Amino acid sequence: MIVKLKTDITVRQICDGFVYNELEGKGLFGLSGKLTIQPEYQRNYIYAHDGGKKEMAVIGSVLKGYPIGLIHFNKISDENLEVLDGQQRITSLGRFLTDKFAIKDENENMQYFSGMSKDKQRKILETRLTIYECEGEESEIKEWFKTINIPSVPLNNQETLNAIYSGAFVTLAKSEFSNSQNTNIQKWSAYIKGSANRQEFLERALDWVSKGNIDDYMSAHRHDKNINELKRYFNSVIDWISGVFSDVKSEMRGLKWGELYETYHKKSYNPEKVSAEVQKLYADPYITNRRGIFEYVLGGSIDTKLLEIRVFDEAIKKSVYITQSANSKKKGKSNCPLCAIGHDANKNKIWSFNEMDADHVSAWSKGGKSNIKNCQMLCKTHNRAKGNR
Repeated sequence: MIVKLKTDITVRQICDGFVYNELEGKGLFGLSGKLTIQPEYQRNYIYAHDGGKKEMAVIGSVLKGYPIGLIHFNKISDENLEVLDGQQRITSLGRFLTDKFAIKDENENMQYFSGMSKDKQRKILETRLTIYECEGEESEIKEWFKTINIPSVPLNNQETLNAIYSGAFVTLAKSEFSNSQNTNIQKWSAYIKGSANRQEFLERALDWVSKGNIDDYMSAHRHDKNINELKRYFNSVIDWISGVFSDVKSEMRGLKWGELYETYHKKSYNPEKVSAEVQKLYADPYITNRRGIFEYVLGGSIDTKLLEIRVFDEAIKKSVYITQSANSKKKGKSNCPLCAIGHDANKNKIWSFNEMDADHVSAWSKGGKSNIKNCQMLCKTHNRAKGNR
């Protein structure tokens, strides 16, 4: 790979012809159209999404004469360059020069570029940047790209994969799932955690359709001219969730819906009955894991481990142990009710507190509560064997 150092390019030149796409959230062009600021393998612009602190810091650094770090260009041809690293900083500069945001001046007043004094404008425009211009094979450029991210905002896994497999498929996929202006984002956000700008919706869509093998799927489909399969599968999962669960709960966000879809989508559900069951479980004070409610219902309301039912506290267990053991000693039988009715050597054994576990007399799933009246102590062997019977 050939690398040349350039120190004579100013902010004015970089931002000449700057275009920012509000819809897709990215800087497009600079250097009078010669520079592509955000190639498809680059992440979306994210400096504006922390209240603008990072983009304001870039402008503040320039005004104070601080360096804003190395910038790397990839030379495509004699007339075309693309930003390999530095698109967040360049986009911040371009957005400020085109009055997309303001910064605080020394008097804490918000000030746009167009309203600044001429000397401050000139200082920004005439600031020279330190740029490495790189030229090499695609594989070299992509490998270099992965090593030169801004440390404070590293690439996440999906952003890295977008870089590795950039092409027609990634371009189309990002326009659908990484577009913060897509009106479907609100609906998707009920079930998926993250943001479009950081590629989390795209990552989930790829994870679902690939059954967890995103890397292989992107490699196989890199040169596809459409994303029909990806969209069709993703929408099938979303439609299935909203069809089964008419109640949208905050705990639904981030569940492994792709796996749940594969396991349960062929089963028939009555949405009204499902809704009633979900509401009932949400009202149950003994359930400590509400996120498990949805898989529990899908699985036929059998696996109570998903709900992490609140167990008896120590005071209840010790009280029941004392009473149960005293009664058992009087009768000459084991303080484990199940040992007491057995025929082995333990039928008369008095177990220590640490050798016993608390158990619901009437199982929670059958209406039993986690209170002292429904508590019994069993030896650990019998408690584990009893399960939910």
